[in-house]
Amino acid sequence: MTPRGDTDDLDVEYFDGHGARAHAVRLRIEDGRLRVEGEDGVLVRELPLARLSWPERTRHGARVLHLPGGGSLHCRDSAAWDAWSARVAGRRDPVVVRLQQRWRWAFASLLAVALLLAVGYRWGLPLAARVIVSRIPEAVDIAVGDAALATIDQPRLVGPSRLGDARQAALRTSFANAVAHLPEGTVPRFQLEFRHGDAVGANAFALPGGAIVLTDELVERVHGDPALIVGVLGHELGHLRHRHGMRLLVQVGVLGAATSALYGDFSSLLALVPTWLARASYSRDAEREADVESVRVLRANGLSPRVMARFFVLVREAAKEDGGGDAKGDAKGGQPAFALASHPADAERMAFFERAAAQP
Repeated sequence: MTPRGDTDDLDVEYFDGHGARAHAVRLRIEDGRLRVEGEDGVLVRELPLARLSWPERTRHGARVLHLPGGGSLHCRDSAAWDAWSARVAGRRDPVVVRLQQRWRWAFASLLAVALLLAVGYRWGLPLAARVIVSRIPEAVDIAVGDAALATIDQPRLVGPSRLGDARQAALRTSFANAVAHLPEGTVPRFQLEFRHGDAVGANAFALPGGAIVLTDELVERVHGDPALIVGVLGHELGHLRHRHGMRLLVQVGVLGAATSALYGDFSSLLALVPTWLARASYSRDAEREADVESVRVLRANGLSPRVMARFFVLVREAAKEDGGGDAKGDAKGGQPAFALASHPADAERMAFFERAAAQP
């Protein structure tokens, strides 16, 4: 091609979309149309500017303009392309493109995305889980809870309770009588289960569908105090009433599914479900809701919520004696999961029960 020297022309490569061979062409704009000319000015393509999707300006790399109907134009000199498209075609970068060329705006955008993700995780995800769970039939809770309990009963997680039948029956009767004082229609389906906590230690946890698992270790740790056990089980009843287990599964499932979609492994996600349920680390809001339920059960039975403040003192002292828990607690050898550090701080929860006890 003979150079023309026209400042409004630009030499580029043209691929026709039928072969891999590049054709040297020259671009010029006339009357709102892009002319693609070959050697000796032979017209190869002509397209209205309004139909073109111009490539964004970037710091590096060639410019590629994909043409309607197939084919593309390639310019290795990105600076020349940008100058030509701005001067001749009247192209002006969109605001987003201009901002992303400046590191301060790019950094600010990154911070904004991080903040958006944090807000979504803190408030958006729990709200979405609440809405989703409200539309899930209770039969699903029961199926999930039964499957989780069957898995938890496998060796090295929990074992059969070592409490005598008479003691188990007495505890079941005591809690059933306590719940009977609550208003009709406010008590979710529940079934008290006893296990020896080989892997979960002194613990109590609620499974979707109604199973409340109470370990021998927790009964012994509180010296079988009926008031303390009623308070702890009332807390777990609150998890059932608000379906916290299902909400937790939905939240973790959403995040886990997103991760699994990236790595292509859903089997590990499903395998962890029983462990999540047995050692559930509920949000602070969920724990506060369950604490309110504990107060409701205690008051309905003429018991002071102050017994739960005593519970926290008791488990702290026991954890120090065992040497298996520290200030953060440990679900196996130290504090029960009911008092893990992922919950509101012990002092905060103790203060809540003290305030509840002081109220008429």
